[in-house]
Amino acid sequence: MKAWFLLLVLSALLSGCAGTPSRPPADLASLFDDAAFPAPTKPVGATDLFALSAPMRAHLRSPAFKQNLRDKGSARGLLAALYSKSDLQLDYDATMTRTAAQTYAERSGNCLSLVIMTAAFARELGMEVRFQNVETEETWSRNGSLYLISSHVNISLAPRTVALNGFAIQADPLVVDFLPPPDAARLRTTELQEADIVALYMNNRAAEELVQGRVADAYWWARAAIIQRPSLVEAYNTLAVIYARNGRPLLAEQAYRAALRKQPDSLVVMQNLEQVLNAGGKLAEAQALQRRIERLYPTPPFHYFNQGMSAYRAGDFRRARTLFAREVARAPYNDEFHFWLGVTHLQLGELNTAVEELALARDTSTRAEMRDRYAAKLGHLRSAVASPAGR
Repeated sequence: MKAWFLLLVLSALLSGCAGTPSRPPADLASLFDDAAFPAPTKPVGATDLFALSAPMRAHLRSPAFKQNLRDKGSARGLLAALYSKSDLQLDYDATMTRTAAQTYAERSGNCLSLVIMTAAFARELGMEVRFQNVETEETWSRNGSLYLISSHVNISLAPRTVALNGFAIQADPLVVDFLPPPDAARLRTTELQEADIVALYMNNRAAEELVQGRVADAYWWARAAIIQRPSLVEAYNTLAVIYARNGRPLLAEQAYRAALRKQPDSLVVMQNLEQVLNAGGKLAEAQALQRRIERLYPTPPFHYFNQGMSAYRAGDFRRARTLFAREVARAPYNDEFHFWLGVTHLQLGELNTAVEELALARDTSTRAEMRDRYAAKLGHLRSAVASPAGR
């Protein structure tokens, strides 16, 4: 099965409602084919992205919340009130990108959702909010036949600048990072505007709709992301994947080329375009692009993993173990890699090591559903290890 690659950024205010999408600027209009897709089933936009719900406002007025602010100051008090285990008990879940109110109601969200909810509360408290992109290596994962790439965003909070005896006083900002990568403090960051967060949210929603098989809704979200931020390469790639899935290879090719004009060395876009060119019979151009990919990325993400899966299916578990371990070494936060390394250890009778890898799979997964599955498998395996027959 061919795998269409989709670039998903996790880390927003374009209005619109179902059936009434906004008109794109003239320079972007050729990218879209609105007539090919039915109207979205739900409103597509972000007017309520940072809106506080009634329960959120009640939380702000609660005695415990106010006490946190008095004891720790506005920024640290907000974090204590929102993220302490004794309060909301928010859970990290990368399944869906939510608005501030949805994240609060569900008590869970991905990196971008948590940033959005925190920003909504902070602004209500009068704090200055700064969104940041953390320049770290992209994290690859996959869902079915879609390969997903996650970048990383965080947020910094500071009280509003106040004037004291003619001087401007500004407290040091507090950086809030929900899933900090290794050595996060030393990584460079670039400031993002609110419009960037809006576009990232919309692109995430497009990717999530596509994962669920709702291609038409995915189209409208990707379209909205591009109109919101025409510089967002990820949204062009998402749109192209949607076209490819919908049997419109020429439009997919056009969108991929638009993405490459903005980011010529994007691995995911080049891989996608190479597949479209091959399928369209443009073999010479596809081969030239493949040579460029191999030159720039001799061992792309999933390279050792895919080789490991081939070895596993062939019954060569020792070779599979070596290859999976190499992939884990360079992507230690990918739960799928840990899971298959653990399964391979199990095939080789290395039960204790298998338990360790399955525990890492559970701990590194960003989806609650998968954490539950890994936990169940881990519990079964631990029982086997503890039993006399498992020793």
